[in-house]
Amino acid sequence: MNKALRKAVIAGNWKMNKTRPEAKALIEELKPLAANAGCDVVVCVPFTNLETALAATAGTNIGVGAQNCHFKESGAYTGEISAAMLKEMGVGYVIIGHSERRQYFAETNETVNLRTRAALDAGLTVILCVGEMLEDRENGITEELVALQTKVALKGVTREELSRIIIAYEPVWAIGTGKTATSAQANEVCGMIRKVIAKLYDQAAADGMTIQYGGSMNAKNAAELLAEPDVDGGLIGGASLKAPDFGAIIDAAGK
Repeated sequence: MNKALRKAVIAGNWKMNKTRPEAKALIEELKPLAANAGCDVVVCVPFTNLETALAATAGTNIGVGAQNCHFKESGAYTGEISAAMLKEMGVGYVIIGHSERRQYFAETNETVNLRTRAALDAGLTVILCVGEMLEDRENGITEELVALQTKVALKGVTREELSRIIIAYEPVWAIGTGKTATSAQANEVCGMIRKVIAKLYDQAAADGMTIQYGGSMNAKNAAELLAEPDVDGGLIGGASLKAPDFGAIIDAAGK
């Protein structure tokens, strides 16, 4: 991390986990662990837990995010939630383009761009996910694929709006598998993404961009990953469901 240039952000992606009582209990356990955080802390919870999370985090330094939003403001889209609905609730963040959304729900680079645009228009901060499959890495096309995902997702995004975008590099082969990119691999791709931002905008914009690592970061490997200069935090899956583990990652990011 380089905190002189950009902020560190640790965000928990709870995925499809926790009932409302369980969500409240986890947040209550997390609050004292995050109270003196040297980084921004966010919990991205299921839609059904948003009101619970907002109430439980009121007056704290913990931000609340959703895990997706639709690209239309309203309409005949059964089962979907708009960015405007999230904003009206008081939600501050939204994950867009997570690999599980791309893999299981037919998200494409183009719909990721539309959702990013809608979230920005509603005033949300976007956690924008990009990353490669194992076969992409083995075929040596990680750089090209991640660059393409980043460029398409940011189509129509102004330089000023970049302040409300966090990019999360998530190697798909390291999500929920127990496998983790080495700190050098994570830093290399985060650095590649930063170079793409510099080409699209300018070097100052790239230097100011928070780029997280999102592939099985946990309490044991967080310090090593976060010590890399281009890794500015983490998008945390399983470890965010255990307050002590998430707290340890927050502590690592604060150093």
